[in-house]
Amino acid sequence: MTYEGMDNPNYRGGKETTSCDLCGASFEYYPSENEGLYCPDCVETEQWREQPPLEGDNNPQWKGGKLKLECAACNESVRRYPSDVTGEVTVCDRDCLSDWLSAEFTGDGHPNWKGGDTGNYGPGWNRVRREALERDGHECVLCGATKADISRNPDVHHIVPVRVFAESDGCEKTDAHRLDNVISLCLPCHRKADFGQVSKERLWGELGVESDDRPLSSGSTA
Repeated sequence: MTYEGMDNPNYRGGKETTSCDLCGASFEYYPSENEGLYCPDCVETEQWREQPPLEGDNNPQWKGGKLKLECAACNESVRRYPSDVTGEVTVCDRDCLSDWLSAEFTGDGHPNWKGGDTGNYGPGWNRVRREALERDGHECVLCGATKADISRNPDVHHIVPVRVFAESDGCEKTDAHRLDNVISLCLPCHRKADFGQVSKERLWGELGVESDDRPLSSGSTA
């Protein structure tokens, strides 16, 4: 018993002839398959399937485009993609960030505020600050931002705040000014350190200061 041609139980009348929608050439196809639209040559060589538009709101990942925000420092309009708005404040640039931080962390806006300040840092501070910057290569010890990157020297941060020394029995605020208690940080990293988002242990670790040598760890401030 043969199963060729019309003897095959799945026979559907054989191939049919049609014209290619792209080049107009005649070709054969089985009607049991998808309707013949494109000849074999065009299927292999042509961009026969039209690509859907993916720009703007046609993109499946469209989130509405850039948001119009206001700079927290200068009040100018700023446009940002939603994915770029990750912080609690939006500013134009580093200059506006610096202005905003200076205003925001003054007085009771500073995380270390305890009802008043300790006055100026007193003798020895300028010298220790210079030595810390030289030791740290004038760059942020945490993220590596250089003086050129931030257009000025990094801040020099007291790991144990001056206030703690000023309030400790047997200590003066000037006891805070020692190289194993200061570290160079850029503005964003300095802010994280002030808010406790970077631990004192990590900062001392970056400087290689052993636990027994850390300020106030054993009551010594020498």
